[in-house]
Amino acid sequence: MKPLGIGLIGTGYMGKCHALAWNAVKTVFGDVERPRLVHLAEANAELAGARAAEFGFEKATADWRTLIADPDVDVVSVTTPNQFHAEMAIAALEAGKHVWCEKPMAPDYADAERMLAVARRSGKVAVLGYNYIQNPIMRHIKTLIGEGAIGSVNHIRAEMDEDFMADPDVLFYWKSEISAGYGALDDFAVHPLSLLWYLFGHVEAVTTDMVKPYADRPVKGGGRRAVENHDAANVLMRLGGGVSAVLMANRAAWGRKGRIALQIYGSKGSILYDQERMNEFELYQFEGRGSERGFRKILAAPAHQPYDRFIPAPGHGLGFNDLKIIECRELIRAICGEPASIVTFEDGLRIEKSVHAMAQSFHERRWIEIG
Repeated sequence: MKPLGIGLIGTGYMGKCHALAWNAVKTVFGDVERPRLVHLAEANAELAGARAAEFGFEKATADWRTLIADPDVDVVSVTTPNQFHAEMAIAALEAGKHVWCEKPMAPDYADAERMLAVARRSGKVAVLGYNYIQNPIMRHIKTLIGEGAIGSVNHIRAEMDEDFMADPDVLFYWKSEISAGYGALDDFAVHPLSLLWYLFGHVEAVTTDMVKPYADRPVKGGGRRAVENHDAANVLMRLGGGVSAVLMANRAAWGRKGRIALQIYGSKGSILYDQERMNEFELYQFEGRGSERGFRKILAAPAHQPYDRFIPAPGHGLGFNDLKIIECRELIRAICGEPASIVTFEDGLRIEKSVHAMAQSFHERRWIEIG
């Protein structure tokens, strides 16, 4: 297979993550051709040129449509704010490009449906950036559950908390606009939902409450603007097989930096995981003598592949960007027609459907079944 030509739209936090992944995937895995970093797009020509030089891209443009029209681009990374995902991903697919789009698909469900429809027609690979499922520890947890290590799972508690919106004096910006989505639910609660999907399958029914910790925020230059979406949410859920689950998400949780906590309870044991300590998990198994029974901490190690591709010794730890490199390798597998661990637009739409059902439940004050 010839080297893939890469186009990158957006160079903020996630754009840099994608650039790091495309730059490192050959070095880490070795069994792929080194991607060719072809074209980068940003909001203005000066920024685009600077970022292209920093990230190693051959060309730069202030018009993302120029990037998509480039015949040397095979894959487009879309890392722009949420409200631009649909237009850019659809244009890329219609131009015959594979797409790696950051989550969520789109604030509007109809736009997400259009993204999936175009992806199906195009025959191209279209995936979403849910890199937390790529954690070698998460893969091992999935294996343990499948092997029955904690028996039949009956209850799950999932939490996601960060504090980037905790300060009431943080200036109003696009994440508080309704055009960006519902707030905590689709801005980042989709991450624990992706883990639940990865481990147990999709959500079947929900009932939701959402909260605005702060009704308004200051605007640059003076005055205040009303917050248009919700920074915290609580959701009761039913998963397949009658498993009950709770999801709690909060963008205004002081002291929490990147917490995605899972508590998984089964008939023979429990598993505890926290993304802020992403290189370990705790396992409790109801076996042996009661006097020695308790949670065991298990550290990430070369036995938890593909950890071994990064580090030859246990306990040293991977990071967020390493998970993006693993996700990049899985995307390349999919493009090559090989089995891959990815969140396709198909599965992503079901996650989005769950989020919209949660919002509907909040407004209608009732349980919503998800078909």
